[in-house]
Amino acid sequence: MVSYPLNVLIGKGVFPGYAPGCYIHAVNKVYIGDYTFIAPNVGIMSGNHDLHDLRIQTEDGPVRIGNYCWLGMNVVVLPAVVLGDFTIVGAGAIVTKSFEEGYCVIAGNPAKVIKKLDKDACVRFENKTEYIGYIPIEKFEAFRVNNLNV
Repeated sequence: MVSYPLNVLIGKGVFPGYAPGCYIHAVNKVYIGDYTFIAPNVGIMSGNHDLHDLRIQTEDGPVRIGNYCWLGMNVVVLPAVVLGDFTIVGAGAIVTKSFEEGYCVIAGNPAKVIKKLDKDACVRFENKTEYIGYIPIEKFEAFRVNNLNV
């Protein structure tokens, strides 16, 4: 499920609705980079509720997830988090802060770096046929302009 779907921008080869149980709350926008894998039951939250008036959505800032990331099953990403390219988030992790440098494996609650990745070993690939979600890449810009707020 996606709340505020017009505030979500995904990259090439990303299918956040493909895995069951995912939830994206995009009140403050969510950006997901190219070829990022999202496992079942992932939650991405770009906003929260005011502590004193639960009817008010906070303006925490967007969530930005880089290219070639992998969010394992049951991961929760909280508001204003930035994950750099090649960030792997272990199953069940709660990501409360940013890891902008990327090239790492993070896990736990709260998530912390458990392994650094060798940048030279990380492979940037492209699929033979390019899609953004289920839209062919050559048609996406017109779709974005006409349908999204990002």
